[in-house]
Amino acid sequence: MKKPKVIDLFAGCGGLSYGFLKSGYDVVLGIDNWKDSLITFAANHPGAKTFEADLSSLDPHAITNKFGIKPKDVDVVIGGPPCQGFSISGKRMIDDPRNKLYKSFVEVVGYLKPKAFLMENVPNLVSMDNGSIKDQVIEDFENLGYSVVYKVLKASDYGVPQNRRRVIFVGLLSKKKFTYPESTHGEEALQKPRITAKEAIGDLPDESLNDGAPYKIKPQSAFQEYARKDSTGIYNHENTNHSEQTKRIISLVPDGGNYKDLPENLHQTRKVHIAWTRLNSSKPSFTIDTGHRHHFHYAFNRIPTVRESARIQSFPDNFIFKGSKTSQYKQVGNAVPPLMATALAQQMLKYL
Repeated sequence: MKKPKVIDLFAGCGGLSYGFLKSGYDVVLGIDNWKDSLITFAANHPGAKTFEADLSSLDPHAITNKFGIKPKDVDVVIGGPPCQGFSISGKRMIDDPRNKLYKSFVEVVGYLKPKAFLMENVPNLVSMDNGSIKDQVIEDFENLGYSVVYKVLKASDYGVPQNRRRVIFVGLLSKKKFTYPESTHGEEALQKPRITAKEAIGDLPDESLNDGAPYKIKPQSAFQEYARKDSTGIYNHENTNHSEQTKRIISLVPDGGNYKDLPENLHQTRKVHIAWTRLNSSKPSFTIDTGHRHHFHYAFNRIPTVRESARIQSFPDNFIFKGSKTSQYKQVGNAVPPLMATALAQQMLKYL
């Protein structure tokens, strides 16, 4: 069987499409308006082309004109349009000017007519405006001929060491309804235990390493074996230099603790409720952000490195991030966890 072809819209560094790549798909194109992320995408998706473009104003015909990709040439369109404007307030969502990015996703799907699409977004989209946003998404794609389903998935149910939740819409051009992959990790009898932060990053040292540095110890968990497979060394493991005062405060927070564990006089040193939160070594991580510097390693008095953050997102170590360290943190934090994407991609093969 020839490999199904995939286009990734709002591709970022390509966590979603990496799951498809690893499941035997041919990722032909990634489109995004952020150059740094596309450099990382290109480095980790051999053979895929990249297109730096603003999807809010992209005419889908440009995909044909530039890359020769015509309607029905692509089997699956995937992506996660940013959702700042997902509020209907009496208007059809697709006509709201703030929803140009979502609208462009719909337009590209309508133009290319893939056999399937997968759209990822924040979970509260489901309950926004009493569910009318979700209903509108379904209607917009049903109007293009797709049978559409949605579900909020938790990444740690699929072997990702992180409790990130995302809503996933899937549409099929056939009359069949997509069924979501069964979770592989959890509390039920046949499920594996969820992957903990320590299982994810416990083999990585406190100190910074030069790119390509050898591993210092043997893998301590099955997840670390997965992460190291096909990797020649450790990349993107550069520490952040915190002030002595910051390190002293972090040192007062226990494994899995937060600002509530600090002396009363230090509670207000940061004005956010997530401040001074340490990872819990014996649980999956909370959702990692794009580098806000409020979340700390469970044992070391610093924020996780880019590589540790990438592990928590389930990126393998041979997925190497490009650009400045700040840019790399943002790329990792914005990504869809590849192992969750892999579970979805493998399930979708049954419908293609």
